[in-house]
Amino acid sequence: MPSKRDVGIVRELAAQVAEIAALPVQEEKRELWRKLNGLKPDRPMVMIDQVCWNEMNVGDEMVMRCEDPECRGYEGRFRRTLCQWRHFPVDMVVEPFVLVHKAIHNTGFGIRVEEDVSVTDPTNSVVGHLYANQFQTEEDLEKIQTPRISHDQAETDRRLAVAHELFDGILEVRPWGADPYLSLWDPISTWMGVEGALYAMIDNPDYVHRLVGRTTDGYLSMLDQLEEQGLLCQPQSLVHCTGAYTTELPAPGYNPEHPRAKDLWMFGLAQMFSTVSPAMFKEFEVDYTAPICERFGLVYYGCCDPLEGKMDEVRMIPKVRKVSMSPWVDEEVGAAEIGRDFVYSRKPNPALLAFEVFDPDLVRKDLMATRKVCDKNGCPLEMILKDLSTFRYEPERLFEWARVAMQVAEG
Repeated sequence: MPSKRDVGIVRELAAQVAEIAALPVQEEKRELWRKLNGLKPDRPMVMIDQVCWNEMNVGDEMVMRCEDPECRGYEGRFRRTLCQWRHFPVDMVVEPFVLVHKAIHNTGFGIRVEEDVSVTDPTNSVVGHLYANQFQTEEDLEKIQTPRISHDQAETDRRLAVAHELFDGILEVRPWGADPYLSLWDPISTWMGVEGALYAMIDNPDYVHRLVGRTTDGYLSMLDQLEEQGLLCQPQSLVHCTGAYTTELPAPGYNPEHPRAKDLWMFGLAQMFSTVSPAMFKEFEVDYTAPICERFGLVYYGCCDPLEGKMDEVRMIPKVRKVSMSPWVDEEVGAAEIGRDFVYSRKPNPALLAFEVFDPDLVRKDLMATRKVCDKNGCPLEMILKDLSTFRYEPERLFEWARVAMQVAEG
């Protein structure tokens, strides 16, 4: 077990989290998310995620003090939760439990990424990648292996025992299985590079079909194994940076000891398809991701990929409930295409926090434009600020963005 000092630090932070989690506002926010995800919102919802925490040390709030690695992991989680609650909570929900990840081993597809990395700020995990193209011959296709899932029950039991020692009487300890993120093209882009993959779709489409087909089969097998071994997570609080609360999940027959894909949200995307035609989007993404999404209860689709010109194809993907509208979409077109059928998941441009001079009025204008176009078209709306690689070491910019965003949402 860790030292008394480390235990004391973690338990004190956990107690602060538990006190916040017990506030009535947490259930009020859950209900607001349920209404939005049911396409009958009371108001737009706001979330902030993927923050550049290396720039966030306000009054030493983020200084880590534990020495034991396991305690430091929990300490980091709690410090981020408490910092966000104090300074930029928007519509976050603080839960009265701590997740303990099961010791699940995934062999993956058997491909080791080959890349060069470019670093601008050594304290920041956001870096540039230049990937080598490892798929150019028929023989290269044989590199793709079927993922194999296994579970180290003894290690899971050990992790749970430590967590119970740390948190019993303060926070519920909740075993947490795999929360599937099954993008086809994010991994392929690291195996080939985006340019290599895009050219291959034009020059050798049959080859690409075989490649993405093998990847799809691998994901479906992986999902089978996770279900059979009872290793999927329970219904989520979050799906891709947004509230996942819903009255529609879990599905009838749910067993918390043996969750199924249909009890969960799935997150899908094809970010590198931003520049391809709707026809190619359907041919190389929709036709392959559809059987994966069909397995799940609800689907959040899209990320940084502009989808306003591909909504006919997005509608072919089963179970979609939320559709991402990235900073590069034509918002008028996107809102008209989405209407009342999906949640319009707007990603405001994070660059507004990185300019030399921060302008809150520009933030308000940007968010109001989204609100007006969604009001006009009846779109259920969420505004999700993410992908923050820098705010120039001025976290007050983020706090002000949060204040303005809540005024727009509640106004």
